[in-house]
Amino acid sequence: MKPLPGKSLSGKSLSGKSLPGKSLSGRELAADIRAGTAAQAAELTAAGRPPRLAVVTATADEASAWYVRSLAMAAAKASIGCDVIDLIPAIADAPENAAAIIRAALAELSGSPAVHGIIVATPLPAGARLAELAAAIARGKDVDGANPASLGRIMTGLPAFAPATAEAVVRLLEHHRIALAGRHAVVVGRSAVVGKPLAHLLLDRDATVTICHSRTRDLAAMTVLADVLVVAAGRAGLIGPEHVAPGATVIDVGTNVTPDGGLAGDVDPKVGQVAGALSPVPGGVGPVTTALLLRHVTEAAARLAEDGS
Repeated sequence: MKPLPGKSLSGKSLSGKSLPGKSLSGRELAADIRAGTAAQAAELTAAGRPPRLAVVTATADEASAWYVRSLAMAAAKASIGCDVIDLIPAIADAPENAAAIIRAALAELSGSPAVHGIIVATPLPAGARLAELAAAIARGKDVDGANPASLGRIMTGLPAFAPATAEAVVRLLEHHRIALAGRHAVVVGRSAVVGKPLAHLLLDRDATVTICHSRTRDLAAMTVLADVLVVAAGRAGLIGPEHVAPGATVIDVGTNVTPDGGLAGDVDPKVGQVAGALSPVPGGVGPVTTALLLRHVTEAAARLAEDGS
């Protein structure tokens, strides 16, 4: 096989310098998902069942606030109602009751026929655990796969809404035709929101999966073995070129707020000079996550309508 003009078979230019990898943008995929969501939302509204999402916020975290704002704007564009339930003042008055306040709000929303999807913005206040509180979300309205029952179904291959970010990673890889079967995927991060459910979604697609975390002794020694590396650690610039094998596919899930109000990923942009493909931040996993979450809302509304609830 002959190299492309100006490029060697090793992936380097003939001058010896690494060439930038492919950018795995999520914008085109997100636009396709949004188009289908808007059409389904219009059908539901015409039938007297306008879809509505409720977002519960409990801390004044800037990254979380940025996500909630972008989600509300996207919902409005798709003609999906979006209510932000701000529990911060109530929790400030009684911080020792934070978990009980959040649980009560989730239970009330679960019982409301006007609400079809419920998510809890993280991080949560001290003493409040998402795994425990999310059990109060009705499974049919658990559009971000937070309820332990939903996660259990995902891990056993049963139908359930997957956490939107984890699903977005897989959909982005499939959109760009990145093979997973038989390949070694390394996931950095073990949260119940991304890392753990993503590992199972990758296993379902016949990848061999390794999970790394804060106690992994030699992170670079593990990540450099990856054909597909997914980073969801919440630490800006955690992964550098030394962590990545030449030609590997790298998905950056990080959304870290910078001092100037922008966003930075968990992956150093210099990795793009080593990797065969790298998702950008912003513009990679983020828009797909938002699009999928709203798609889950309209699907939940349609299923609840069919069930007569």
